[in-house]
Amino acid sequence: MTTFDFEKPIIELQEQLEKAKQVGEKSKIDMSATFKELEQKIDKAKRDIYSNLNGWQKVQVSRHPDRPYTLDYIENTMTGFIEQHGDRNVKDDKAIVGGFAHFEGRTVMVIGQQKGRNTKMRQFRNFGMPNPEGYRKALRLMKLAEKFNKPIITLIDTPGASPGIEAEERGQGEAIARNLLEMSVLKVPVICVIIGEGASGGALGIGVGDKVLMLENTWYSVISPESCSSILWRSWDFKEKAAAELKLSANEMLGNGLIDGIVPEPLGGAHNDPAQMYNTFKTEIKKYLDELSKIPSDRLITERIDKFSKMGAYVEV
Repeated sequence: MTTFDFEKPIIELQEQLEKAKQVGEKSKIDMSATFKELEQKIDKAKRDIYSNLNGWQKVQVSRHPDRPYTLDYIENTMTGFIEQHGDRNVKDDKAIVGGFAHFEGRTVMVIGQQKGRNTKMRQFRNFGMPNPEGYRKALRLMKLAEKFNKPIITLIDTPGASPGIEAEERGQGEAIARNLLEMSVLKVPVICVIIGEGASGGALGIGVGDKVLMLENTWYSVISPESCSSILWRSWDFKEKAAAELKLSANEMLGNGLIDGIVPEPLGGAHNDPAQMYNTFKTEIKKYLDELSKIPSDRLITERIDKFSKMGAYVEV
């Protein structure tokens, strides 16, 4: 079981509860009042800790190995998923999955980055870091959705686009830039959700939408805290300071007008209660799909372009 340093008070209380239960079983003494008191303390500790996480702590939670990944959301919130493969140019990038699926009474195109649960699968999925052919596959699927007038849902969870030499040789920058351009003028509703890590162009390559949402304990930034620290201070030791300066948490991103909403997570993070997370996800995404489906395509495009054009605008005085 993966735990974090800031969860130490919770772990200590949980250990006390477990010991109390063992004592109760051996002694046959009614300790229900003690159990209840400890459970209340655990709940309070979770609320106190998780309502005050700093940027680096949220980065840690977003990387928890038990968090739901893209295929988990597809399997548990959608039906009839038909995965599409290949970019019709180079190969099928396993770091990006996508295809048509049924979601809450409508057909959607769902596309997302997929990490692996173990070493073998992480290598197979390239640790969720897409190559150019992954972004070209994503664009092919978006164009297919546009052709059949189906809304698009993208699930973002990547430490960044693949940084290898071969990726650059095959046009990594061009592939991402092309997606930014094409997504801005898609004629169908596009909802982008950061479900884990949202790093740099790797996230932006499938991140231009009418609504961009972040799960409560995720991050979205031009660079990871570790990489930022290594560039500015020549060491990873300042990653916590870098996370604070990058303003990468959901609340900070919303406050700066860079995203459109925050999807709440279960107490303790999405990994703590995946079933509740799936229900919340379905409710939130359905709400936005219902809203966007009523807007004409020309207005969708205009408002989407205006929204992103305003980001970073400034006035000299």
